[in-house]
Amino acid sequence: MLFNSIDFIIFFIVVVTSLTIIKKRKFQHLLLLAASYFFFYYTSNYLIVLLIFTTLWDFYFGNIIYKTKSIKIKKLIFITSLAGNLGLLGFFKYADFVITQFNFLGQTLDLGTQIPLLHLALPIAISFYTFHSLTYTIGIYRGQMQPVKSFTEYAIFVAFFPQLVAGPILRAKEFLPQLREKMESLEVGSRLRQITIHDSNLRMGITLMAFGFLKKMFFADNILPLVNDIFTNPIGSESFTIILGAIGFGIQIYCDFSGYSDIALGAALVIGFKIPVNFNKPYFAISPSDFWRRWHISLSTWLRDYLYIPLGGNKKSKFRTYFNLIIVMFLGGLWHGASWNFVIWGLLHGVYLSCHKIILNKFTFLENNYFFKTKFGKIISIIITQYLVFLAWIAFRVHDTNMMFYSISKYLILDFQWVQTLQFIQFHKFPILLILLFIILHIVSYKRSNLLETISKLRLIKWFIILIVITSAIIFFYNGNPEDFIYFKF
Repeated sequence: MLFNSIDFIIFFIVVVTSLTIIKKRKFQHLLLLAASYFFFYYTSNYLIVLLIFTTLWDFYFGNIIYKTKSIKIKKLIFITSLAGNLGLLGFFKYADFVITQFNFLGQTLDLGTQIPLLHLALPIAISFYTFHSLTYTIGIYRGQMQPVKSFTEYAIFVAFFPQLVAGPILRAKEFLPQLREKMESLEVGSRLRQITIHDSNLRMGITLMAFGFLKKMFFADNILPLVNDIFTNPIGSESFTIILGAIGFGIQIYCDFSGYSDIALGAALVIGFKIPVNFNKPYFAISPSDFWRRWHISLSTWLRDYLYIPLGGNKKSKFRTYFNLIIVMFLGGLWHGASWNFVIWGLLHGVYLSCHKIILNKFTFLENNYFFKTKFGKIISIIITQYLVFLAWIAFRVHDTNMMFYSISKYLILDFQWVQTLQFIQFHKFPILLILLFIILHIVSYKRSNLLETISKLRLIKWFIILIVITSAIIFFYNGNPEDFIYFKF
């Protein structure tokens, strides 16, 4: 079920209304679980079996890990639980890719052995719900939390419909208490025994959802044709077109993914739950490290806490730190999909992070240099960082390696052909205007960091007018065919 469809709007209204009518938390939780399973079944049909398997697997392994006293046996049980999760993820997501590479190698070496492809359907959201379910067993194994007693509560955590399909990645120790504890109201000292639709949460939630829909359906979906026109077959395109395509895709994927996250945050907030912010104006990052503190925050912090730090982080040798960064980003790229372009994208970011560390280690005076704290210095840092980020977006978008390397070469080695450029601009005036409009609005939102909160607190009539303007912009430029969110593929 796509967020950007009338089906979801009807579904969400029914869920909110039902939660308002039902007063007992036990039945509200059952309704929330049933709604989440219906949401996933509507999207994935029989593949809901994998979601339920992951839920049962980690719920019961969490209990076993907690009750086991022997450190060695506990470690063995924990490894078994990891193997089940990662094995399922690896099989469905990477089996055909591995077989393809093996067959290619066998053909190259003339081994005469070919393995038939399995042609597995990629389960939607398996990367997301596997990662946030893993936080439960890892948290118990590390002694950071105790197992939850209610299977219903744990199942809601795994299948919570607002963020199920494309994140943010939830953490058990942050979300489960919201189900177990009584909800606090905004009135000091009072408690609510059931999920209650509070006015301030409702307005802020709807505001988040509205801007999420605007990002996706007004910006991302209308910039998509320009990006596809460039990168479906970029061979022969000159540098300006490739650079425009990289910028267009960078804006498209940001509006698409952060739009989904805004809708998820808003929908969760309406029904009384807080889930983590996933984006913080990443295109104003001043370094590769800063970019990953702002982009897909739930994934980058997951990789940091559950992979980078266990590998040793920056606590060992400098070489080991650089190696850890590259291996983590390599795996982060592979997490996005079984394709070499995602591997290259991840490795590029690993190299960026490592080079940034090397520069700061070699030239320590740069870290606190006054110049980079000035307005001009920050602008220079932002431009350099985004130049690298948008270069990497080419690798992310273009799956064919020959086309990818052609595009990258045109991005790096400028080759302008102005007649071709002007023809292209003439043909794609509207998407280019949207790119310019996004840049302006993005700068405004950067200067007003609490813009959405401010809008949600406007007088009711002003707030309502803004919602009407957003809705009108979406409807007027909607092409009638809801586009999938990019991160549904991962």
